[in-house]
Amino acid sequence: MKRIFGILLLAGTMVTAVKAQKISAAKVPAEVQGAFAKLYPGVKANWEMEKKDYEAGFTFNGKATSVVFNAKGLLLETETAIKPGELPAPVLAKLKGSKIAEAAKIMKADGSVRYEAEVKGKDLLFDLNGNQVKP
Repeated sequence: MKRIFGILLLAGTMVTAVKAQKISAAKVPAEVQGAFAKLYPGVKANWEMEKKDYEAGFTFNGKATSVVFNAKGLLLETETAIKPGELPAPVLAKLKGSKIAEAAKIMKADGSVRYEAEVKGKDLLFDLNGNQVKP
């Protein structure tokens, strides 16, 4: 039993490590730091590596926010926490009867918008019309 628990713990740790890894601001490329400072002057962020990209997590205008940049400082997306009730009506209709733990609005660099809803520990993505989309 201890062996199985140990294997599961190790597997969980490996999955978490692949998903995102905290890094110090000193390890963030100057291009990325400059792009962030230009968008959010004076704001301090916690940084993570997300695959090959850099994610800054911070509070902006009282809301939990994160932005993702590539290594050259190009903004890829902005995610802002919203209340579950602020999700678009078609998304709420799709999730009727489900308990939504957290929600967010995601603005992609191309201007497209996605909505994220955490249901039963899983992040589900939707477009404005309530259609579920893949990440």
